[in-house]
Amino acid sequence: MIFLFERHPISNRRKQHGQAKMPIGKQLLTIASRLIRGGKADWSALNREVVSLYQQQQFDQAQSVAQRALDVAESTVGTDHPDVATSLNNLALLYSAQGLHAEAEQCYKRAWEIFEKVHGPEHPKVATSLNNLATLYYATRNFPQAELFGQQALAIVEKVLPTGHPDQLESLNNLAELYRVQGKFAQADPLYQRLLSLHEACPESDPLLLAVSLKNLASSRHAQKEYPQAMALYQRALTLREETLGANHPQVAVILNNLALVQEAVGQHLLAETNFQRALTIREQAFGQMHPDVAKSLNNLASFYNGRGRYAQAEPLYQQALAIREQLLDGDHPDVAASLNNLALLYGAQGQYAHAEPLYSRALAIFERVLAPDHPTLSSSLNNLAETYRFQGRHEKAEPLYLRALAIREKAFGPTHVSVAASLNNLALLYSFQGRYGEAEPLYQRSRAIFAQVFGSKHPHVATSLINLAKLYRARGENSQAISLYQQALAIREHLFTNSHPGVVAAQQELAALLKSAAETDELPKKD
Repeated sequence: MIFLFERHPISNRRKQHGQAKMPIGKQLLTIASRLIRGGKADWSALNREVVSLYQQQQFDQAQSVAQRALDVAESTVGTDHPDVATSLNNLALLYSAQGLHAEAEQCYKRAWEIFEKVHGPEHPKVATSLNNLATLYYATRNFPQAELFGQQALAIVEKVLPTGHPDQLESLNNLAELYRVQGKFAQADPLYQRLLSLHEACPESDPLLLAVSLKNLASSRHAQKEYPQAMALYQRALTLREETLGANHPQVAVILNNLALVQEAVGQHLLAETNFQRALTIREQAFGQMHPDVAKSLNNLASFYNGRGRYAQAEPLYQQALAIREQLLDGDHPDVAASLNNLALLYGAQGQYAHAEPLYSRALAIFERVLAPDHPTLSSSLNNLAETYRFQGRHEKAEPLYLRALAIREKAFGPTHVSVAASLNNLALLYSFQGRYGEAEPLYQRSRAIFAQVFGSKHPHVATSLINLAKLYRARGENSQAISLYQQALAIREHLFTNSHPGVVAAQQELAALLKSAAETDELPKKD
């Protein structure tokens, strides 16, 4: 099953209170630095009103005022003036906040053209416009375009601005985050390392910005399952935030959550539980019981209990998180769908597929209404419902969902992404259950190749792929090939884990049974 949203490391998204909270693009809700008579004064006053409405999240009203500001600027200073570009950027930001991405793209592109015409192609404001477009493409999962504009923005600021300039730091972070979310860790990590070095080399660097860089690099290591490095980086980020903001600040809770995820992954369950609980307490004290961030922490703690088989403790927390979201958010909000999905995961883990199926179906229906038909989150929801059908033996319902999920991921991430590998593996499992071994075999092989390419040949996912393929060969009576793959998988797991690890024990037992069966039929693999 694929867990949606909060279980993945939490990434910060915007700048707020002096802290870089991710990402891509510097938004230009700027206020004129001076007021002069006539139209300029009107334009500046309208901009102030836009800022105020935006901060109150009254986006539709802010959009109307921003359009008036644009009209004033065009009539006062002409259509190719930088003030017009600023108004276009402001209007684009408001369109984007409301999901009107095509309208936002048009405004951002026109602002870019104006800045380039006025200042030339290698100017910081041109780089800002490129970053804004990269932001938009990132939000719409148009990663190739986001990369293109993000790379161009970084090239400009590194050429025309001094080393360590805030715009350079932001562009580095933005491009690194873009690579990370695509699983392109080989490209992301050097950028994170450069960013970290620049922060550490500057004695006047903002400790909160340094903490963000540490957290983002930790998230990359976390995604690659490099847990010791991730834990050390999260600890440094946690210390900086506690020293700067205080031990009970909500941003401390973000790091505690991410650190707990790593601790859970390495088996430090008591520490993980403590940090999940501490993050929940901080958020309840800061925001009260009815807040979206409280729902996130409830969800994370519930997921921890679910993963430990402590279902009685997990269920009321999941239900509480769902109730908060249904009360605070629109019924079609993606976070409501995420809570439905998570509660369904709980029931699925207990084999209660009849309870899980309608929750997964509701979650999928919400995602299909609010997301684009090729949005990656939709693929996770399709996969989860397909898994439920597969476990129920309803293979004819599972297959089209698996195929659709695979198609979405290949389009969104490319053919060699780990999410594509997971979909290939799931579809191969279905075909194996149906006895369609000829169709399953190349899917397993392709899945294994992707995992090895992304994570290296000695990774748990590679071992699992080897075992799945070994089971296929065993089902076809090809014991010699099955034994070889089991031995490779066992060697990986023994290298990574202790002998008491469940994965090691299971592989040893399955290999022993296969060797015994092969010995009885004289099918042991020949030695060179």
